[in-house]
Amino acid sequence: MAEKIWQVEKIQFCEHVGEEVSIEDEVAYPAEYLPDQPPRVLARRCSHMIECNMLEKPACSLCGTNPDMNLV
Repeated sequence: MAEKIWQVEKIQFCEHVGEEVSIEDEVAYPAEYLPDQPPRVLARRCSHMIECNMLEKPACSLCGTNPDMNLV
């Protein structure tokens, strides 16, 4: 059975929130009987997306509130 987990892709300073955030990817690993398949990135998110959405300024593309931004 395939496994989905959230992995930290990178840690960077966000000027919008004013502190370091981690950019996370939801990765799907193939089942054991499909070993030649590479892992697939299904979605991306920011670790501070809730705090970022509470601010009055426009949020970045990783907050999940921009309908024009494709997460992958």
